[in-house]
Amino acid sequence: MQALVDVRNRRGIGSEWASQATVNSDDDSLAETLLRSADSPLAVQCVIQTLIRRDSTNVAVIVHLPHGQDQAVWQYEHLRQTCLELNHLIGLLIQECSPAAEDCREMKAGEWQYLCAAHAAPQPCSAIDYIIHTLDGACALLNNSKLFPSRVTIPPSSQKHFASIARRLYRIFAHAWYHHREIFDDFENETNLYKRFLRLSTVEFELIPEKLVTIPVTAGVAE
Repeated sequence: MQALVDVRNRRGIGSEWASQATVNSDDDSLAETLLRSADSPLAVQCVIQTLIRRDSTNVAVIVHLPHGQDQAVWQYEHLRQTCLELNHLIGLLIQECSPAAEDCREMKAGEWQYLCAAHAAPQPCSAIDYIIHTLDGACALLNNSKLFPSRVTIPPSSQKHFASIARRLYRIFAHAWYHHREIFDDFENETNLYKRFLRLSTVEFELIPEKLVTIPVTAGVAE
């Protein structure tokens, strides 16, 4: 399974930069302060990871587009971060999400059932295979140097992939919520990843239509 690399504060963005900006900035200006202080193509990723480490429950601050920041790059880096953290959720699901289980023989989320697009023609897959194929596909797309040749600018023609990636990643959360609730709740209580992802995709940007949000709002959307 492909994985995105968590660089955190490496490659030109040191821990002193992150800690100093965190200490000296309030919630409303922290992201802007971090971005002004950074000089690296990985600055946005490091800003997002710093905000998460500082307080993962502060969903609105983590996801809100900083003033002057390119919105396509912001979406791109948040989707990369979602993929990075979903690897940990999948590691938990593998222990329980067996193709032999009735709710996991095919990819379902409540009454919804999904076909896997990782094949020449979409076809049914066990839930865990669908989840792994979906995350692999998202990582491969986001790491495609032809579509995304730079971490500081995103070609307009490549931005169309964001919505498709977000919709498919959403299904991983949905399956976990409907069929592995204890795992979902434990993971969400620790990371707030679903809350962040949902706010990014439905509040900050319109990546997922409301009609496709199948998990009840009480499970995660930030106000």
